[in-house]
Amino acid sequence: MSLKHGSNELMTSLVRAGHLANFEELPSLVAGKAAAADLTEIRIYLADRQQQVLREVTGRGLDAHQGGDDLKVDGTVAGEAYIMGVTVPVGDRGRYWVPILDGAERLGVLHVAYKGDPDRSAMRDLAAMVSLLIIAKRANSDAHARLVRVSPMSVSAEMQWTLMPPGTFADSRVTISAATEPAYDNAGDSFDYALAGEIAHLAMFDAMGHDTAAGLIANLAVGAFRNERRRGVPLEEIPRGVENTLIQEFVQTRFATAVLAELNLITGELRWVNCGHLPPVLIRGEEVRNLECDPSHPLGMDLGVPVAVCHEQLEPGDRLLLYTDGIIEARDSEGREFGVERFVDFVIRHQADSMPVPETLRRLVHAVLEYHHGQFGDDATVLFCEWHG
Repeated sequence: MSLKHGSNELMTSLVRAGHLANFEELPSLVAGKAAAADLTEIRIYLADRQQQVLREVTGRGLDAHQGGDDLKVDGTVAGEAYIMGVTVPVGDRGRYWVPILDGAERLGVLHVAYKGDPDRSAMRDLAAMVSLLIIAKRANSDAHARLVRVSPMSVSAEMQWTLMPPGTFADSRVTISAATEPAYDNAGDSFDYALAGEIAHLAMFDAMGHDTAAGLIANLAVGAFRNERRRGVPLEEIPRGVENTLIQEFVQTRFATAVLAELNLITGELRWVNCGHLPPVLIRGEEVRNLECDPSHPLGMDLGVPVAVCHEQLEPGDRLLLYTDGIIEARDSEGREFGVERFVDFVIRHQADSMPVPETLRRLVHAVLEYHHGQFGDDATVLFCEWHG
């Protein structure tokens, strides 16, 4: 039997067996099927919410982690495979760490031992199938939800993680990635993105307060934004629709700032509205500038300020940053802000070092956390969008 044929049989077998499997059954299911293709010592590790630890999925216990290992992302061979998204050998012992990826989104790593000459394509195929199985099974699994958290989570953060889209998406036209902290206590920050035909919809929200009500506002704003755009409402009218929804529930006692944008993936035309939020940042090579736009009022205040739709023609390779004030207002022990300049410079330097976009953002939020002596005084969220042309 050829290696390719064996790999195809393995994928088919996993698909069929996975239909009625639950999340906790994945380790034994994958190991059993992989052994037939000479792939042994299978161990699945998934990253926690802060992407600091890789946690083994054993399938035992309420978190499917009983008896499993925790490996740090930084400073380990497994972490290197996760960070760079490449297969990394473990010495010369025929063992490998293979990234588990859902497109460009990093889920974790797969430990694999291969008998005989290594077939890296077979290992990558197996990791890809494991990714699909995890995606299919995690939505209805409390074990998965418990596994990927290493600290208690607030109610507002629970709502935010359930609502937000995957942290990273990429295709031939665009790369979109986002990160948010504090991962276990995020209250009012939220982001959203989606593709529809040739348009990429992007949004950043920052709700008033740092309590459960802030989480409710952010969730309501994102839900209303999705509902408006999916009904075909033009961009200039969406803020009013979102605001009406917020006012019905909070009667002008709470609000959220926002940037709502549309990027034409064919032409590179960017259209956006600013509802009392920080302006987006455009990075073009080494040139950096704020995309200024006459702002309307924060959503929910009903102040009657007109909504202006602004335009920018992007060039291939342009990078757009949407962010909340927690990113730039973190202060060191002497009271100095992290600031926009340091924030943008961090992104540019790590991009120049060919660091994957999600890894750049992971390191960014950790750098902001360290700058603010280990604790966030406010939610901090950033969304990165690069148009490839």
